[in-house]
Amino acid sequence: MAIQYFWRHPLAEQVREEGRIQDRQEMTLRVLEWRGIPVPDAVRERVLACADLGRLEVLAQRAVHATDAAELFADE
Repeated sequence: MAIQYFWRHPLAEQVREEGRIQDRQEMTLRVLEWRGIPVPDAVRERVLACADLGRLEVLAQRAVHATDAAELFADE
């Protein structure tokens, strides 16, 4: 019973959320690297600083079509 309760605990949800955020950050950077697009430190830092899953989804989608890493933040 205690094990099932833990997975519903707010701390467990926070850990899962942080994992999803980290996965999206890493995937966005990985897509650029797979495509042979250089990722400057400034872009890497901005992606890793982003903690909004919705925004990270947008960045990941842009990474698929970008020709330059700076295009991830074209709307800012």
